[in-house]
Amino acid sequence: MVTILNKAGQKLRRRGFTLVELLVVIVVLAVLAAIVLPKFMDSSARSKESALKSDLKLARTAISLFHADTGKYPQSVQDLVESDKSKVKDQNGATVSATDWHGPYLDSVIIDPVSGNELVYDNNTGKITSSATGNGLDGTAYNTW
Repeated sequence: MVTILNKAGQKLRRRGFTLVELLVVIVVLAVLAAIVLPKFMDSSARSKESALKSDLKLARTAISLFHADTGKYPQSVQDLVESDKSKVKDQNGATVSATDWHGPYLDSVIIDPVSGNELVYDNNTGKITSSATGNGLDGTAYNTW
């Protein structure tokens, strides 16, 4: 608090903050921001990676169901979505028997949330992986998920 004398010599008190008090508050806020901001910086990447893991699990389940029903893997991911039984092909390109097929197994073709492209599918093994290049936040390559 600053004390000032008026013309009559009486003390006047001005209420306000000193420069030091303001600087202390600014430093405290800066320290808090430095602690909190890094936690939110990669939240977008974390959400995309979480969505990718969930989508891969969903696609693998659909491929497993197709394989359990028909004994073969689908020729493409589009065959998991197809609602017209006469258009569904197995891994060899043959039309799937209408009595074996109980699809569609997915509502739509899944897009990789990290890369923005379709997932990579190998119809010989029924393996589906991410189409994203690079590594996730945990250091593992996306295409190994």
